Amino acid sequence: MSDLLRAPAEIKYAEELDWLESIDDNPKPFSWRLSPKMVRLFILGSERSDGLDREVSQKWFGDRSFVERSIVTLASDRGLLLIGDPGTGKSWLAELLSAAICRNSTLVVQGTAGTTEDHIKYSWNVSMVIAKGQSRESMIPSPIMTAMEAGAIGRFEELTRSTSDVQDALISILSEKYISVPELESGGSDNIVFAKPGFSIIATANSRDRGVNDLSSALKRRFNFVRIPVVTNKKSEAEIVRFRTEELLRRHFIDLEVPPTLLDVLLQSFADLRASAAAAGSDDEKLESALSTAEQIGVLEDAVLHSNFFGERTLTARALASSLVGSLTRREPEDLAILNKYLHGVVEPRSKEEGGSWPEFLEGGRDAIATLS
Repeated sequence: MSDLLRAPAEIKYAEELDWLESIDDNPKPFSWRLSPKMVRLFILGSERSDGLDREVSQKWFGDRSFVERSIVTLASDRGLLLIGDPGTGKSWLAELLSAAICRNSTLVVQGTAGTTEDHIKYSWNVSMVIAKGQSRESMIPSPIMTAMEAGAIGRFEELTRSTSDVQDALISILSEKYISVPELESGGSDNIVFAKPGFSIIATANSRDRGVNDLSSALKRRFNFVRIPVVTNKKSEAEIVRFRTEELLRRHFIDLEVPPTLLDVLLQSFADLRASAAAAGSDDEKLESALSTAEQIGVLEDAVLHSNFFGERTLTARALASSLVGSLTRREPEDLAILNKYLHGVVEPRSKEEGGSWPEFLEGGRDAIATLS
């Protein structure tokens, strides 16, 4: 695993999944590797009441009801649509579900304006077609078709980014559970690829993409919707940020501590900026950033890496402020003006009243804005 830039969940947690599978005596739907109870335990972590011989770490932080409804949906062989704002952990939850259920989370189609039916059905190996003609051997199955043949979970990221033609092609797959291949000779089943038990699709969609390519009523009926809300609980968000940052430090073999006081500064800054965005009268008065938990993690990771490679191997409030300004400035001069207003109107009074890391954070933010202006 050390030679992979980013190992998928089934490889990263292979030893834990093997252990859970060895002790799992609960009923399993279809060809699932773990029972629904063990899938939930793998994702949300173990508790003392579970009575296990070892601890299972929590990997997704959110309401357990979202995880349970997702698992129940997949056990019913219906499609699952995880929808929410950017950075709410939809893709990570989809990956964990796939890893626990079928030990393969890599059967993924990325929805874009350029995604075609070929990406969700099949294409052809042109050289083999020229040499031997069209056959099952010369056909290149899509990740979705591969999932169908294996009775596994296929994933479709950013569903609403794909065109209506692609979405329509998905309707028949979810309804009929097979893909016709008209280029092959009819007769028998060689020109039809049937889904095996256990096949399902987990799709994700950003609620901010509403209106880009809205889902048809027919496609909506074939999905169970699970809405993942933005994390607003400060304790939960701190756990998510800490979990992701610790992963980064381990991956880069960095021995650098994130002081709790600086984590509080980061969390409070994002809370302030979200409140300001909510009270804004127009989009021009809001940062272009979604101010998601994922972007918060990105700010901290940037500050940690900069401190490790170019600083004194100690995370400082100045480095954190510089990273925040650099990461959240998407439009100039609009975003710089919003951040400057925040520093003068909120951070400056707080630094005088509370002290601590806030004065250094204020100074670092001002310097970063002056550099970018």
